[in-house]
Amino acid sequence: MSRPIVLSASLRGMSEARARLLGTASRLFYSEGLHSVGIDRILSTAGVTRATLYRHFPSKDDLLVAYLAQADDAMRERVAAVRARQTTPDEKVRAVSQLIADDIQSTGFRGCAFLNAAAEYPEPAHPVHQAVQKHREWFLATMTELFSDTGKPDADAAAQHFVMLRDGAMAAGCLSDPKPICETFLRGVEGLLKYRSRQAG
Repeated sequence: MSRPIVLSASLRGMSEARARLLGTASRLFYSEGLHSVGIDRILSTAGVTRATLYRHFPSKDDLLVAYLAQADDAMRERVAAVRARQTTPDEKVRAVSQLIADDIQSTGFRGCAFLNAAAEYPEPAHPVHQAVQKHREWFLATMTELFSDTGKPDADAAAQHFVMLRDGAMAAGCLSDPKPICETFLRGVEGLLKYRSRQAG
């Protein structure tokens, strides 16, 4: 659900050193992976000292969780913005779908930051995995709300179906030409909306 790599507006309220560290780490983690990017690489790229890093992030896990929290904040802001620009419930669903499709087709896309993180940290008790779960719970709840607002039946099932379509598109979008994948994803969303309209009738 996140593109390369969108930082939330809250980054502007941080100290310069913390913002530089988090911005640098976020770009490296997204483009190269969480395990493969070490602290020394982040320090040299960001141009800060080890003492400065550990003053803001006591451990690498803390930095990883902050990276995912930033990606989560950014996605929430972007979803809220596209929802606010639409008037009908169906158009709000379509707007979120287009946001996802645009991300998949953006330069530097290498999959969903949260799915990538979950693959590297599969242990449910790990704070990184828990940050992933928190984001996914929010996204599912958001889509359930959007589908519920349409007044059509089975909002829970529709939201789960949407998230499954989104996950598949995100995974496939960095493996081959993203354009037909996004077209398939958007057709799937349209099919879901039309199916639910027939069911409501």
